[in-house]
Amino acid sequence: MTAVQLPDIRPGRLPRRVPVRRLRQILCLLPLLLVTVVAVRHRSVLAEGFAHLGTAEWPWLLAAVGATCLTWVAAACTRQGAVVERLPRRRLLATQFAAGAANHLLPTGLGASAVNLRFMTVCGLPLARSSAALALYLLAESVGRVALLGALLVAFPDALRLGTLLPDTAFGPLLAGAGVVLVVAVTVLALVRRVRSALVSFLRTALGEARSVHTRPARALALWGGSLTFPALQASVLVLVGQALGLSVPPAHMAVAYLAATVAVALVPTPGGIGSVEAALVVALVAAGGPAAVATAVVLAFRVITVWLPLVPGAVTLAALVRLKVI
Repeated sequence: MTAVQLPDIRPGRLPRRVPVRRLRQILCLLPLLLVTVVAVRHRSVLAEGFAHLGTAEWPWLLAAVGATCLTWVAAACTRQGAVVERLPRRRLLATQFAAGAANHLLPTGLGASAVNLRFMTVCGLPLARSSAALALYLLAESVGRVALLGALLVAFPDALRLGTLLPDTAFGPLLAGAGVVLVVAVTVLALVRRVRSALVSFLRTALGEARSVHTRPARALALWGGSLTFPALQASVLVLVGQALGLSVPPAHMAVAYLAATVAVALVPTPGGIGSVEAALVVALVAAGGPAAVATAVVLAFRVITVWLPLVPGAVTLAALVRLKVI
């Protein structure tokens, strides 16, 4: 036998693991840090938006703030409708408020999805079912938004020229990009068996979850009612801000402009749609017949109410939920 001398390892030289408590404290402070960074980068937009709020009619703005608060209730109803198990109501509502802040700090949809996925797993749902419920929520929200837009366009066909949201030269690159993505996805599924198996397993779980939800009328009503109410409330906030600032566009046309703009920028991966949503909303309101200057003021004030005012308390709520191990 040959003796092997092991290297002298001193306890002081071992890499120290970061304590869980310290890591959780860092995660609690991270949302506030991200809020500060985003606010500094968009300080000029914030200044203009708050300046326009000072010239608006406050009863309309208070109604807009109330409608904004109701959007979190609608989101909570839709989230509850996507799962069979009963989720704790207060924590679910607080999670939607915090998810809104996370959604404005990360690419669109990613922040809110991560927060809600973590919340459902902490509530005891397996990861596969939590992911299926998340996919069902996203599908219902998209269907509800597009359906509401379609219904308004049928009722008010002259409300908006959709071609003004995207230049004519943009359709070719968009179709080409969609085609490339589709070809790559099909190729990966055909060649990589592990990815194909994972996708089939996920779809089986998602379809089972959807069937279970729709066997319960209360869950189905919460899912689809919330998915229609959520974009309707968002559109009503823009309408109320437009009334507060005297925008000369009919309320129904403003709602069409909002829904069309948000559908058009749904695939733009910017944090909370910051930048892309503002541009699309201004173009849509101008296409609906509003003056460019007033439309810009309305959009800035609308984004201050829906994004910037709830951002700090939302980040604080997110930090508190992390600290309390709710997420």
